[in-house]
Amino acid sequence: MNIKNFHLYEVTDFILDEDFMRWVYAPTAEDQAFWRNWLKQYPNKQLIIAEARHIVQSISIKPEKISNHEINEEVEKLLDTIHATEKPIAVSFIRQWRYVAAACFIILAGIGITGIYYTNRKNVEQFSYHNAVSHQHLIEQVNTSDKKLTVTLPDGSIVILSPDSRISYKNGFDNTDTRDVYLSGEAFFEVTKDGLHPFRVFANEIITKVLGTSFSISSFDKEKDIKVIVRTGKVSVYSQFGTSGNKTKIANKLDGIIITPNQQLTYNREQQKFDKELLDKPVIITTDITPKMMVYEETPLVKVLKDLRRAYGIPITYDADLLKNCTLTADLSGEALYTKLNMICTAIGGWYEVIDGQVIIHAAGC
Repeated sequence: MNIKNFHLYEVTDFILDEDFMRWVYAPTAEDQAFWRNWLKQYPNKQLIIAEARHIVQSISIKPEKISNHEINEEVEKLLDTIHATEKPIAVSFIRQWRYVAAACFIILAGIGITGIYYTNRKNVEQFSYHNAVSHQHLIEQVNTSDKKLTVTLPDGSIVILSPDSRISYKNGFDNTDTRDVYLSGEAFFEVTKDGLHPFRVFANEIITKVLGTSFSISSFDKEKDIKVIVRTGKVSVYSQFGTSGNKTKIANKLDGIIITPNQQLTYNREQQKFDKELLDKPVIITTDITPKMMVYEETPLVKVLKDLRRAYGIPITYDADLLKNCTLTADLSGEALYTKLNMICTAIGGWYEVIDGQVIIHAAGC
């Protein structure tokens, strides 16, 4: 594979890239190894890669059955439709399936929904709570009060159900591969760990899958966003558009979009787009590191950053070689996470940014 600056790519660049599309359509062992290692090196690109893959996969066209003449003809129609005739586009040198992807992106841009998870325009209503539970024999719990309601599920998991919310589930989970719960509204889940039986929450257009953790979901029918917030452990979230139900049944495996403590994933229902970010006020999630332990004197900065990463469970990315000679003398014990980061960056003349739910430290070194 040719060496390219993939870390500078956006969704548009990926879906037009020949190497990326080969990985999606017909990956070799070399492709799989390359992209697996690349995503480990650039985890902040996870969402962009996921969006690009969804767009490419949604095309579902076998290129060998399409002639160059047909491609040229269709592209001309597309360009005429969206009045994008400023620059002529040559087709002959582009592989057929690559150009089909380009044409697909032009359509998306023309109707104003670029950068989203492209779906096959399925009706959102098919994933509504009512449709999901109407054909099943389930137990339903409804909170009609103005206080939170505690519900204990058959496996011992605890659900804190908010007012104007409801959940449905089977009478027992013993004879099922998965522990499925259907939610309309808002709830906090404290899930009993069971690696062989994934716990899944169906909340309108998204599925949240966990093995054993605590998290909250807000998915009211009339709200434009669905939110998932993780307190402990990790969860994976899928859009029901284009996702096989069997994919989320696999035990001891979390794929989809992974969320860890102090992260929030927002799904925009209108744009069908995910956005992962940090909470406004991240909290310490481990007892291994207490605030009193965050008083440093001539401490290697790399150790300080590792302490923060462990304390908050948040990915913090930095260049260890550049920072290996940096030290920090500061009392971070009573400060909020973002204040801690500002103090650290001020001390080393650097800065930080938050991208896709992780902190990236920029500095020239010491």
